[in-house]
Amino acid sequence: MRILVTGGAGYIGSHAARLFLERGHDVWAFDNLTRGHEQAAPAGRLIVGDLADQAAVDTALADHQIEAVVHFAALTYVGESVQDPRRYYENNLAGTLALLGSMVRHDVRRIVFSSTAATYGVPTQVPIREEDPTAPINPYGRTKLAVEWMLADFAVSYGLGFAALRYFNAAGARAAGELGEDHDPETHLIPLVLQAAMGRRPALEVFGTDYPTPDGTCIRDYVHVDDLAEAHLLALEAIRPGQGRTFNLGVGQGYSVQEVIRTCERIVGRKVPVRYGPRRAGDPPVLVASPERAIRELGWRPHYRELDAIVETAHRWHAAHPEGYNSKLPREVVSS
Repeated sequence: MRILVTGGAGYIGSHAARLFLERGHDVWAFDNLTRGHEQAAPAGRLIVGDLADQAAVDTALADHQIEAVVHFAALTYVGESVQDPRRYYENNLAGTLALLGSMVRHDVRRIVFSSTAATYGVPTQVPIREEDPTAPINPYGRTKLAVEWMLADFAVSYGLGFAALRYFNAAGARAAGELGEDHDPETHLIPLVLQAAMGRRPALEVFGTDYPTPDGTCIRDYVHVDDLAEAHLLALEAIRPGQGRTFNLGVGQGYSVQEVIRTCERIVGRKVPVRYGPRRAGDPPVLVASPERAIRELGWRPHYRELDAIVETAHRWHAAHPEGYNSKLPREVVSS
């Protein structure tokens, strides 16, 4: 297929774009580079543009005869969404609406949407299933859920086929070592722990040690970024016009913050300096997915099921890239 990957210079988007190319698809990454890295996008296949610029999106779809869209482009910081909800609604919701309008105009009828477990809010049960109530507790989660509603409406009225993939905690780096995780600011636990262990930040801040869990810290389900990329390809191939499905993407196994720290210490071979603080508002004690629907309907089989294997890939990338993507030379860019 001829695929446009929005947010294709971002963490998960770049991994997905690389996998799609390796599987023989014709892939173009579309990214405004406000938080993505041009070095992460496939060489010579990055279109610099913004979803708010409908002319740029129309041109990308038409010039490359796009048949399907995999949509990663979004702002993703929960705290920031609380401080500046307008920006999140403009980018995540209005940007996606503009994208869908362009898709309808150009008769592009397939889309895989990067959603989030934040659509569930505080879960009513664990593991979380797709049928469980959705009650997001922050603007980030609400914008993602609103896009899912839009997709369902577009499926009914315009024949759009979609899959919405609700990630749990994306983690790790590409096994070959050329792609990894580089956010500014970094908010994901595994890179924060690794950076503290490697002396690149003074200490790791742990929020809350009094949760109703075995060691008092939050438990999360970590899914490897390469497994996420594989799920997007399987979902894209399964899409049918006028139909849509939602899938949880996790491995069904949770690890506490303390378990992540101990794993990183073991792999790096150094002690992690830690500062303990109070809980953050809105952090549920346990978030673990039931991935059974994706396994059953998509044939998805996560290859990285153990935390050690996930952390090892992340550590290799961070060790080889002490300055993140600034450690590498820029790639060729195609301007829109």
